[in-house]
Amino acid sequence: MPIINRLAEYQDEVAAWRHDLHRHPEILYEVHRTAEKVAERLAEFGVDEVVTGLGRTGVVGVIRGKRGAGGRTIGLRADMDALPLTEVTGKPYASTVPGKMHACGHDGHTAMLLGAAKYLAETRNFDGTAVVIFQPAEEGGGGGKAMIDDGLMERFGIDEVYGMHNMPGLDIGQFAIRPGPIMAATDEFNLVITGHGAHAAKPHASIDPIVVGTQLVQALQTIVSRSVDPLESVVVSVTKFHAGEAHNIIPETACLGGTVRTLTGEMRDLAEKRIREVAAGIGAVYGADIAVDYDRNYPVTVNHADNARFAADVAAGIVGAERVDRDVAPMMGGEDFSYMLEKRPGAFIFIGNGDSAGLHNPAYDFNDEALPIGASYWVRLVETSLSPD
Repeated sequence: MPIINRLAEYQDEVAAWRHDLHRHPEILYEVHRTAEKVAERLAEFGVDEVVTGLGRTGVVGVIRGKRGAGGRTIGLRADMDALPLTEVTGKPYASTVPGKMHACGHDGHTAMLLGAAKYLAETRNFDGTAVVIFQPAEEGGGGGKAMIDDGLMERFGIDEVYGMHNMPGLDIGQFAIRPGPIMAATDEFNLVITGHGAHAAKPHASIDPIVVGTQLVQALQTIVSRSVDPLESVVVSVTKFHAGEAHNIIPETACLGGTVRTLTGEMRDLAEKRIREVAAGIGAVYGADIAVDYDRNYPVTVNHADNARFAADVAAGIVGAERVDRDVAPMMGGEDFSYMLEKRPGAFIFIGNGDSAGLHNPAYDFNDEALPIGASYWVRLVETSLSPD
């Protein structure tokens, strides 16, 4: 496995950076300590420019190749934020912050990109510019969009952009990628049912929002089973149902909420349309008012075909062609790197985390053995794409 020797040599140092971040998790945009540590290290590495406060708390480092700023500019992105979860790993570097932990491996993502930045700043064996992007608020805050809205692509002249995420269950030393949709759009809906409250002993005097809600939950399941082509991928999940406060009162209102996951714009439109139609129909049947609030969150993460092919080739150069899955099945989780891929060509790849607990699990931990592999991928991506030859 041709990991870059220099990166293998300072694996322990990169792991120490990760462990420090793991001990001090921060969520959403409140990644002040994390961003400060990232900016300090980039400055220590001697990168040409360090910019903070982009997208509120994002950090960007600029590394120019041996021939200066001429040529193309490649963006490499890592996310920095943790999750509101209580850690149960028992690791010596476990979270010291109650109710917060790095349960998605963003500490590892940040450490890998820092390792790559250190190497690239030392060697500069490329013609053009590498821009290392450390993003806040991937976990539901849309930090990628915030950085774009602050002029990320234009300010740094980024031509292509690449992202990476660890994957539990995929062996260490393996990568997985695909052209086209690789992760889903992540929409949310909230439905407020307004009926007519009454004494529980007089149900005939009510328009019972709980009964309406139960019918609505069942009807929403038919969107996927009866409105969507079986060859398409759509998820509609009701995840919240709140109603009532007493045993002897039929309440006035009930509230439902959930998520919709889709891999195409067409299916996204269909799902929203059918939710609104189902709500209107059920409301009419029972004489209740059902207000629909549908929020389109992260768009579909779509890999550009040429960039996905290139990324797979680079990964194969590190771990071998047989250890790169070039047509991994799309995943219905979401990723706000999607916003960056809407603005520039690029690709998002998965790197193996081995036999670990799953993402967003309190027993999860990033595997330090992946650090030099991921850092080598970042370096070779830059050196291959911006080859001076």
